Amino acid sequence: MINHHTALIYTMVLLSAADGDMTDYELETIGEIVRYMPIFRDYDRNELTSAAEECARRLNEEEGFDHVLDLIASGLPGSLAETAYAIACDVAAADGKVRQEEIRLLELLRYRLDIDRLAAAAIERGARARHVTL
Repeated sequence: MINHHTALIYTMVLLSAADGDMTDYELETIGEIVRYMPIFRDYDRNELTSAAEECARRLNEEEGFDHVLDLIASGLPGSLAETAYAIACDVAAADGKVRQEEIRLLELLRYRLDIDRLAAAAIERGARARHVTL
């Protein structure tokens, strides 16, 4: 079992790695989320790199993807499910291109975290609005 901070970090790493390319924009977004979101106020930011590396290691294990999704779901209290989905959407939108693999992972995450479709659509629209460029 992992704690809620680690579950949120695993969520972001999982999304960033979904298309096989962790872009600088995605990594910057993860750092900014950990630095500025209230849920991370009591998190030791020095743990971020080791948590991300641990997630990557777990993903490379047999059945790693499903195992990481299970860890995320079990590590998050229900009150943080939409927060996890929102930060996943922010990471997906960070580089300006949401790829098919990321869309599929968001669907799986929405299902695993039991997030209502209407709430998910609102969260997705908010992420799109925050990351739009001209």
